[in-house]
Amino acid sequence: MLSGFSPTLILVLNLAGTFVFGISGGMAAVRRGLDVFGAVVLAAVVGLAGGIIRDVLIGRPPATFRDWRYLAVAGGAGLVTSLMHPAIDRMQRPIDTMDAGGLALFSVTGAATALTFGLGTAESIILGALTGIGGGMVRDVLVGEIPVVLRRGLYAIPALIGAGIVVLAYRQGDRSTAWPIVAAAACFLIRMAGLRYDLNLPTATDLPGRVDPRRLRDRERDPS
Repeated sequence: MLSGFSPTLILVLNLAGTFVFGISGGMAAVRRGLDVFGAVVLAAVVGLAGGIIRDVLIGRPPATFRDWRYLAVAGGAGLVTSLMHPAIDRMQRPIDTMDAGGLALFSVTGAATALTFGLGTAESIILGALTGIGGGMVRDVLVGEIPVVLRRGLYAIPALIGAGIVVLAYRQGDRSTAWPIVAAAACFLIRMAGLRYDLNLPTATDLPGRVDPRRLRDRERDPS
């Protein structure tokens, strides 16, 4: 493990992020009328998929399959959501805050893992961000939606910034524990600012020379 990244600390952060994201996945299942098993599955998907995708791309067996605690925490999040969803549903702001915290934790630990396995600067940043956003993307696909990260909200950008701070600090030779903290804080604050002020990137149709979406839909219906 990289200097400044205690294995125990990384494990604790990963498990915390897994539980937080698991709650998010469980709530998505409850809101779509899925049963308890469905809630557990979506909780596991959101909590684990990002790390699994990262590990597969790195070329190692996913850590979540080698340590029972990841599956236990993700499954526990699904069960907790199934039993306590009325109370959780009234706590949207705390849930959003925890989700932003999970994004920050996973982005930092994902980038650290990529660096540990000797990946390059760009690859480590991308895999760090993918660790944070991958679970939510798979969740949305499973429930038949275009992933939120591709449609609205500052989600991928904070993840890329958090991962980038960790990777660039490491490349500059600074291996202190301060930079992971700074990176996680930056990711968290940017994500929360996006939620608080409803900040979004411009859509493709907002750019100069845009095409009217209605014309695109009409063209799809009648290609001739």
